[in-house]
Amino acid sequence: MKALIHAIRQPYLDAQFGTGNGSYTRLIERPGLWMTQQELDALSSDLRAVAGRTLEAGALEYGVFAADRSRMNDSIITVIYSESEERPVAFNALAVINAEYNGKPTKVLHLGLVMVDPQARSQGFSWILYGLTCLILFIRSGLRPLYISNVTQVPAIIGMVAETFSDVHPVPGAGPARDFAKVQIARSIMTEHRHVFGVGPEAEFDEQNFIIRNAYTGGSDDLKKTFEVAPKHRDEAFNVFCRDQLDYDRGDDFLQIGTIDIDAMRRYVTKSVPRRSLANLAALTALVLLRRAVLPFFYWLDDSRAYGSLRPWKT
Repeated sequence: MKALIHAIRQPYLDAQFGTGNGSYTRLIERPGLWMTQQELDALSSDLRAVAGRTLEAGALEYGVFAADRSRMNDSIITVIYSESEERPVAFNALAVINAEYNGKPTKVLHLGLVMVDPQARSQGFSWILYGLTCLILFIRSGLRPLYISNVTQVPAIIGMVAETFSDVHPVPGAGPARDFAKVQIARSIMTEHRHVFGVGPEAEFDEQNFIIRNAYTGGSDDLKKTFEVAPKHRDEAFNVFCRDQLDYDRGDDFLQIGTIDIDAMRRYVTKSVPRRSLANLAALTALVLLRRAVLPFFYWLDDSRAYGSLRPWKT
């Protein structure tokens, strides 16, 4: 309850809740804008601990791992901790970026980096790491559809994104159209936001197929995989799609663009969220709705203090 109260009182979300399997999750919004340096250092240490156990060798130098700590300003970080050992076992670092669409900035949720300690895999964390943050932001946006982006060469993730979100391109087969909106957003992402997913200036973007060629030169070098090592999807179509379209020796990635909308939220809640976690998810959703709609209403009723653009009537 303390974590929920803290999340209500401060401008940015900082919520902690139990997620079963002897673990708990902390969801932290834009920590670079409000955490003290000591708190940021502790959070960074947790992320690096998981990355160190996951990669075993090498290091990452982009996104939340970059020397520029301002990268934390636009990140929403979800960390799963082991209750018994009080140590981090998995995290997702999602980035909120402004891409240009029809000449205007459009908010895009980049799914970002997901890492799970090898000893903690197969414990049912995927619903937290791949959809929870997007769901919360979708609710807070007033249930307005939000664009999402994803950069990966892993067939399992390509398939997960295609199954979780709506109107995702590219996918195997006919799939959703490669429309002009997606092309504009992809162009903007590749022009202004390569640093978010560790792609260097040498990489070329194949706009026809949404493939980033030679993608592992901008800080994400140690994430490059061979096709044999990359985790496969249960639907063989996604595995064949990646094998035939991507050059793993060179280091290619797909750039997927899709949306989170009501249909995506319904699929996520009904198919991905375990029944035992529905109560905690409902509590977190209620918290978000409280901050989004209920509290502003009560603030509006108080004409003695300023709230955003509203000012006390006597002044």
